Order: sequence, then C-alpha cells, then structure tokens
Amino acid sequence: MDGYYAFMLVATALVLMMTVPALALFYGGMSRSKSVLNMMMMSYVAAAIVGILYVAVGWSMGWSGDGTFFANPFDLFWLDGVGTGDYVFVMFQMTFAIITVALISGAVADRMKFSAWVVFVPVWALLCYFPMAHMVFSCTEDSLICGRIGAQDYAGGTAVHINAGVAGLVLAVLIGKRLGFGKEPMRPHNLTLTMLGAGLLWFGWYGFNVGSIVIVDQDITAEMGRTFANTTLATMGAIIGWLVVEKVLHKKATSLGAASGIVAGLVAITPAAGAVDLSGATAIGLIAGAVCAWAVGLKFKLGYDDSLDVVGVHLVGGIIGTVLIGIFSTSEGAGGVDGLLYGGGLGSLGDQTLGALVAIVFSGVVTTVIALAIKFTIGLRLDEDGEVAGIDVAAHGESAYDIHTGGGGAGSSSVLAPKTAPLSQSEGARA
Repeated sequence: MDGYYAFMLVATALVLMMTVPALALFYGGMSRSKSVLNMMMMSYVAAAIVGILYVAVGWSMGWSGDGTFFANPFDLFWLDGVGTGDYVFVMFQMTFAIITVALISGAVADRMKFSAWVVFVPVWALLCYFPMAHMVFSCTEDSLICGRIGAQDYAGGTAVHINAGVAGLVLAVLIGKRLGFGKEPMRPHNLTLTMLGAGLLWFGWYGFNVGSIVIVDQDITAEMGRTFANTTLATMGAIIGWLVVEKVLHKKATSLGAASGIVAGLVAITPAAGAVDLSGATAIGLIAGAVCAWAVGLKFKLGYDDSLDVVGVHLVGGIIGTVLIGIFSTSEGAGGVDGLLYGGGLGSLGDQTLGALVAIVFSGVVTTVIALAIKFTIGLRLDEDGEVAGIDVAAHGESAYDIHTGGGGAGSSSVLAPKTAPLSQSEGARA
C-alpha cells in the first residue's frame, strides 16, 4: 500500500496542476488580451479560497457521515479527528472542489466583477459543491445520487462537470451578454496558451481519473490500467469527433477545435472511466467530441453569452458521459453493472439519466439563489467603462502585455486580436 499512497500524492499534485496553471492557461489564451490576467486570477483565487474552506468544513460535509444532501459540517471541523495519514485523501478531494469552482469562471469572462467572484466562490462551494460531492462520492445509503438513485459517477461527471456547467449557464444568463456580443469579433488572443493549457489538462487528468480508484475488493493495478487506458482513448476519440464536425460545419479543422476536443473527451470519460471497456471509452469520446462541437454554437441560437463554452463542453460533455454509462458500462468494470449494450436492460440508463437530472436541478436552483443575492447586493457585473477599457486594468490595474500602439491603450484587445470575421463559428465563440 505504500506505493498506492505515493501514487495518491502524485495524483493530488496533478489535479491541483489542472487548475493552476493548466485551466488558467487554457482559459487565459481563449480570452481577449485585455482580460487574460483577470481570467487567470479567477482560477488562482478560487484555489486559495476553496482550499481553505474545504479543510474547514468541506471534508466534514462530504465525508464525515450519513446525510441525504450533506453530512455534519462540524463533525470533522478543521480536520479534527482526521489522522495525518489520511490528509492525502482530503487534499485529493480538495483539488476536485477547486477545479469545479474554477471551471465556472469561463462562462463570465470579461465582465464579472472580481469582488462578486470572490464572494460567489466560497458561498457556491459551501452550498452547491460540498453537498453535491457528498451525494456523489460519499456513497452511503442516504446519499442521494450514488446512494438512493444508484447512479455511477467514477470521478465527477455530475458533481464536477454538470454542476459547474449549470452554474456557468445560470451566471451567464443573469449577468448578461458582453458588450458587442454577436456583433463584434471576440477571438482568442493567444491560442498557443490554450493549446499548452489543454495539453497540461490532459496530463493532469490522469491524476483526476486514475486517482479516483475505489478500493473495494478490486485489483488496484487492473483498475489503474483500465482508467488510464479509457481516459487516453476517449480523449483521442473526442479530438477526432470534434474536428470532423468542425470541418463539416465550418470547413476548417482548427487548433482551437483540437484543444476543445481534448477537454470534451476528458469531461465525458470522467464519470465512466472505471465503468466501460476500451471500445466503450472510444465511443463515448467520439460522441462527446462531435456533440460538443455542435453544442458550442447553441449560444448564438439561444442568445446566452457563455464566453468560453463552459456550457457547450462541461455541461453537455458531463451529461453525455454520465448518461452513456447506462449504455456502455460492463459488469467487469468498477460498478459491476452491465449497460444496455451488454444485456443489462434499461435500469442503469434510467439511474444515470435521473442522476444527471438531479444534478442539473440542484445546481440550477442553488446557483440562481446565490447569483441573485449577489446581483441585488454588491452587483455581479463590471461597469461599462471598465468592460470597454478591459477588466485587467479596471479590476487589477495591470496589463498582460506591455505593447503600445497608437490609440490602443493598455491591455486593448485591438493589440493582438485583428478586427476580422472569425474563421468559424466555433472559433468566434471562445472569447
């Protein structure tokens, strides 16, 4: 077991790296040059706030005992009663909480007040993520999603991706569209950063999925091999699925599409990593890449401004991965349940669908209450002058690039983002 604990230390560090710097780079590159620092700061600040809050009450709410929605926040307050040998498991789950909150920031790029974000982060973690983590990961008979419903979720399709995706949609709707959305090109300012961030996310995701092994009369080595291979193949499948759809719809297969396909595949395989075989993982990746490539364009049709496609990738990808367990899971996997294609009937598919619906409703209601409370007190949105000048300067007094052009101003998006029509709908959707 010493080797297992050593691996968990590495896995925990990998998952933390997924937020800082991987997600920060991924989102930062997709943002406009006048808001890249703020975008990255939202990830870094989320890590600091959520990490401390998790040690204070998050672990206790998730793991200290029974409860339909959450356990007693004070039973293990500040890890009182938790042995230091178990700290690695606390830190591992803490990194899940951090990245879930940080994911939401992509939906409100360019326009959410930094002070509002600082308030939103701990309140949402306390009222939405910690309870959802208990319902999904602390599988007691009373816990809702994995206990009473019986839905499988290996590493967070519901608690992480559907949860964050719904929250991002709610915030995007309540905060309103960016100035010029749908009228002006809002292209990523640095796709090199985005590609680098996507590669680091893929690397770190092995800690995310493989580290989520549940040791219950299972061969640890076999489970590691299964989740590692499934994570790899699903991601590769999603890249292909995304690029094919992008080529068909927009006549271009872009680097942004490849980076987005990586994330879509990782999102979709997250809940299913231990439940499916290699063919199932590949199929889930292909489906997720293709559907998410189409879904990122829905914001133009439906009129919500999800700046960096949190909804199109994380909400849609999370639903796909969670529900498809009911089709592709095999009894040889960690959950021991055959899906529809393996003769298991409709039972698992029903459980998975219900689990996804519960996550959508819970996150939607709680996030709406939190966001409205902030909106009508300190306000959610940056003022118009600050948004035009750039949130980096308005909120932080800094500019990412010390580049001076005639009439450009510090941090102006005109420095690095040419005022031409985007190459494709999906490319124009990312800033």
